[in-house]
Amino acid sequence: MTSDNLLSPGAGVSLTQQSDSSGKLCLLAAMSESLERSTKINLLREPTVKRLSDVLDKSSNKGWRKLGEIVGHDRRFNVSSDDMEMCSLKVLEIDGSPSRMLLRLMGQRGCTTGHLVDHLQTLGNPEALQCLKPSALQILIQPQSVALISGHNLRLSCNAVGKSPVQYQWFKSKEEVPNSFSPDLVISPVHLKDAGFYICRVNCGEVFEFSQWAQVDVLDVAMSCGQSYQSLGGRLKLVIQPQSQQLYVGENLQLECGAVGRPIPRYQWHRNGVPIPSATKRKLTIPHVMQDQHGRYRCEISSSTERMWTNEVDIVIAPRISVQIFGAMECSEDDVYAIGGGSSDFLLNSLPEQLYATDKVALLIGNLSYQNHPQLKAPMVDVYDLTNLLRQLNFQVVSLLDLTESEMRNAVDEFLLLLHKGVYGLLYYAGHGYENYGNSFMVPVDAPNPYQSANCLCVQSILKLMQEKETGLNVFLLDMCRKRNIHDDRTPNVVLRVTANIVFGYATCQDAEAFELSSSGFTNGVFVKFLKKRLLDDEKITVVLDRVAEDMGQFNATKGKQALEIRSSLSERRALTDPILPGDSVDLANTLSRHWAKAHELPESMCLNFDCGAQIKLGFAAEFSNVLVIYTHIVKKPEDMSFCQAHVTDFSQELDVDPKEMNRETPEETGIYFLSGSLPQHCLYTRVSSLQKLREELVFTVCLQGTFPAMDDDPVHWTKSINIGKPLIARLDLYRPVRRNSCLQTCLMPHSPCHSPCHSPCHSPCHSPRPEHHLYLNLQHSTHQAQDYSRLSPQQHYLGAVGGGGDSFYENHEAGSYDSAAGLSSSPGRLSTPIEATDDIKELQAVFINSLQLQEQ
Repeated sequence: MTSDNLLSPGAGVSLTQQSDSSGKLCLLAAMSESLERSTKINLLREPTVKRLSDVLDKSSNKGWRKLGEIVGHDRRFNVSSDDMEMCSLKVLEIDGSPSRMLLRLMGQRGCTTGHLVDHLQTLGNPEALQCLKPSALQILIQPQSVALISGHNLRLSCNAVGKSPVQYQWFKSKEEVPNSFSPDLVISPVHLKDAGFYICRVNCGEVFEFSQWAQVDVLDVAMSCGQSYQSLGGRLKLVIQPQSQQLYVGENLQLECGAVGRPIPRYQWHRNGVPIPSATKRKLTIPHVMQDQHGRYRCEISSSTERMWTNEVDIVIAPRISVQIFGAMECSEDDVYAIGGGSSDFLLNSLPEQLYATDKVALLIGNLSYQNHPQLKAPMVDVYDLTNLLRQLNFQVVSLLDLTESEMRNAVDEFLLLLHKGVYGLLYYAGHGYENYGNSFMVPVDAPNPYQSANCLCVQSILKLMQEKETGLNVFLLDMCRKRNIHDDRTPNVVLRVTANIVFGYATCQDAEAFELSSSGFTNGVFVKFLKKRLLDDEKITVVLDRVAEDMGQFNATKGKQALEIRSSLSERRALTDPILPGDSVDLANTLSRHWAKAHELPESMCLNFDCGAQIKLGFAAEFSNVLVIYTHIVKKPEDMSFCQAHVTDFSQELDVDPKEMNRETPEETGIYFLSGSLPQHCLYTRVSSLQKLREELVFTVCLQGTFPAMDDDPVHWTKSINIGKPLIARLDLYRPVRRNSCLQTCLMPHSPCHSPCHSPCHSPCHSPRPEHHLYLNLQHSTHQAQDYSRLSPQQHYLGAVGGGGDSFYENHEAGSYDSAAGLSSSPGRLSTPIEATDDIKELQAVFINSLQLQEQ
């Protein structure tokens, strides 16, 4: 049994701090009636709603229809004739209740218990009013879950009012806590053995109620002299960080983190940026690990108002190598050093070598909104899909849309900074392109018409810079046309090192065009349509691409027009699924990882309080590394306000924010198709792209508009200016002029593909696809579009997918997960899940209640 919590945590804390217990109870009793009237009717207990609905359903002249007429005259709730018709249709359903439907509509529109009582008095139905009469016992302050450090003082509070004196008894699990008969349970000092679940039984005469469960987590943390983790106002404080580990296959992985605060923090472990399903404890244990469970682990720690992350740690899982002696016995590599020489010759040379990457990084660029050339569709979809797949392969991915020449060059420079010895580097490009004399050129969105090599990026020049980093594998997936550019007559001569680690996957053959399917919806380009089905295969990368080529060859729409071409100098069985084993430069790798993380840091969600009493929550999510989603939600509206709405505005002109697509009620209306399943519902959404152009910190305005009946419903406005710094890729300042010793300098070397540093003006028409291709094939040149994203699993959503995810601060909100597991229960940023809703609490409560029933019998 649980009772509704009628006070906010803040109110509960302030009341329990009063020293005079009798005065406190008097104050609570005085507040009881006002709290009852201010309670939203959608928070009424189910038994109360059922009794009230039954009374109103069975009454003919003083029932739900008459109540609907009375409420319909109250403009605050706006119950229309269509609403009443919808309620009446409930009689056609089994156990359907028109009254329950009417009460639900009123609750959604802000109706409180006080409003309902007033309307029932007007209705003149005393039996219905009796249903809302306060019970003989009410718990007004519930105990709050808390995490604290061993040696500190624990205090749990439960306060109730009744028609006769109230008595208390505290329990830990199903055992009574000795001498705990007061509203406050104090344990001083608290020890590790005191951790667990607590509940209070409140008696008032023959009536009793149980409080909510409260979890107490006690952390064993060694503190240096003078150090303290006491946190004011219940704010979170991170006190235990996870540690990097190196394990063998079959061993148990154990990671631990911890934070203190009130209410108790929630935990969600992530691997390579993706939430781990059901990993929502302080301690993460994975028994008998396999090699594919290596990667970067960190934990997201959150409360109802805060969110923080632990350090990201590397978990390396090496295989156990078994060797055979004369075919008679086996030993593990742990035993090799204990066995002498002699006749026991180990056949080590016959064992296949396990190949590793010291890290995996990927840069994905999709250019679609060209200024002087045909627009494309599929690059956005293809980049999104490949981002999700590569993250599953433990790649650190930067995904960018619509880059100018300087932005592309600077993005490549940042990508090169992530490379070092043994790293697997992957570059995917989707957009317009061409090939001259065996060298491929990627066309930025601001390239003139016609363009030359000086306006474009040479892929082979980028490869030369990658080779200088001594990378373990270089993969280029180029989803673009390879027709010759007749306006570029330079003869390139990029001299590459002779290495056996290069793989090119061209979406089409030399001197041919790449296509995207013509569609009004979202679909992949032809190349990625088949690539995404094979990319996760645990095979040598050239084998994967061979299979993609075979699949494309069976596609009737492009058979004979587009065929995948593979160029490779790979002599080892290098695969994108190879595990990561940090080399000697662990410190360098960690530094580079932090540099990469800069491009994926989302602003913290925030709560805005306005002078009128309204409260707005502001959240953020990432669709791509340079596309931010902002969503707003009104969580509190003054009772005397009849209308309340919030929106964001006043963005920097550098950003690509379409005024027509701002502050829409569904993500799809703003162009947010990929994250729509993981974003919280009932918000206003705005999509902010081109973050790479942001020169200053991102500042915008949150506007609140409200009306009051007392002011003849004339609109009143309030504003707040919000500064969220430089989110996501904006932190890397890609807008800046191209740096020295950059990708551009390599392109401009003597005998390189682009010898002229300046854009050469040309006046002849650009080589472009012939119009008949669009008509005959029902295809479009270059690249792509997308699939039905409702089928994406929550883990596939970028950052938040990704994310993060994205942050969410909506109580009890579950969306495909980040959460989010099938919701964001495990998603980054999904906050305010009540502790009593967890499986542990439900199971514990059932055991506890059953034990009490047995004792009472």
